Amino acid sequence: MLMNVIAAVVTVLTFWAIIKKVEVRLALLTGGLVMGVIAWNLQSWSDAFARNMTFAGLLLTIPPVMGFAAVMELTGCNAHLVKLLTDPLIRVRPILIPGAMLVTFFVNVALTSAAGTTAAVGVVLIPAMMAAGVHPAMAAAAVFAGTWGSIWNPGNPHNPVIAKIANVPVMDVIFAQTKVTFFIALLVAVILYLEGKLFHQDRGWTPEKAGSDLAQIAKSQKVGIERVNVLWAIIPVIPLLILLITNIDWIMSRVAFLPKNVTVLVAMLIGAFLGMLVTWTSPVKICNKFFEGMGYAYGFVFGIIIAAGAFIGGLEGAGVIKNLIEAMKSAQHAVPLFGTFGPWLIAIVSGSGDAATLAFNNAVTPHAAQFGISAVNLGNLANIGGALGRSMSPVAAGCIIAAGFAGVNPFEIAKRNAVPMTIGAILVMLFLAG
Repeated sequence: MLMNVIAAVVTVLTFWAIIKKVEVRLALLTGGLVMGVIAWNLQSWSDAFARNMTFAGLLLTIPPVMGFAAVMELTGCNAHLVKLLTDPLIRVRPILIPGAMLVTFFVNVALTSAAGTTAAVGVVLIPAMMAAGVHPAMAAAAVFAGTWGSIWNPGNPHNPVIAKIANVPVMDVIFAQTKVTFFIALLVAVILYLEGKLFHQDRGWTPEKAGSDLAQIAKSQKVGIERVNVLWAIIPVIPLLILLITNIDWIMSRVAFLPKNVTVLVAMLIGAFLGMLVTWTSPVKICNKFFEGMGYAYGFVFGIIIAAGAFIGGLEGAGVIKNLIEAMKSAQHAVPLFGTFGPWLIAIVSGSGDAATLAFNNAVTPHAAQFGISAVNLGNLANIGGALGRSMSPVAAGCIIAAGFAGVNPFEIAKRNAVPMTIGAILVMLFLAG
């Protein structure tokens, strides 16, 4: 009993440190180590650390995606994709707010980084929306609200983690939540549109009220691409299309000449090669950038996975995980609630849902069958809950970037995103809890 209390205190302090912007990996590693020392069971902590270093399923997924993303940044294909999607939107005033959210969502599927997507899309859309008469805070909120689209990307670190736990292909994890999240994305877009109409402080706002500030923002954020190269623009989505087409049985049964179940690694290498060809970029630069992106994936993304695993190892060494699972068995109807809103809440206050989501999925999701829910659905609840919480957090990097483009307080953005993201989290829980 005493060990459970100590572990609870250490856990609270660990996430409090994350909320206070202590480096996530450091906080998780330290928390797990402290529990291992107190329980006098360092073996559990070190075994978890080592085990997560060689997570084969993750090694074949996350680094290639990050390598491909680095290549797209090098070649400029990302910038052309963003311009291709945003240019038509700017010309249709009534759909600016919902359209900006959906464009950001789909760009985030390809770019994966919430902060990077906010910067890439926001630099174009936020000044343009303001110039069209959309309130600055609403313009920024619409863009930031779309930064959870990466849940459809196989390189999102949570998708391969869930796939490994459930022992299914990573695309099965994504397909299991695609219909639900597509519906919720549309619903979020509609709610944002209604908010733009209903918010009292947004009504009657005109660009002239921003004075010279608006012109300065728009001028300082002007993008250098004058004309979209469509061929360049489609390169970032080609690997995703390859994965989608070759992993859907209905399509493969009708197109026999295509290879089945193309791996993430092969799809990303094909995309990088095509990016090199169409942009005529040096193969040496492409190779170096690809491996540089893979190195970043291991150092940062994998670093969080390793640290979260070591933290759970500390909890296991202290006997807390075993006790937690037993307690949840007697309240299994509440497990989807914990899985969704635990990561959701921590993401709101910390600006990142990764640590809490990984911790929950490592600790609880492997035992999903005991709670009457599939491992894929429980893992997706934590993943989507954390993503939605981060998309309404005033301290998230993407929110701060969007606020900077719009010249508003980040809390004004969070206030507008709170309702759609909360409703989205509730609906995800209801749809996937069965």
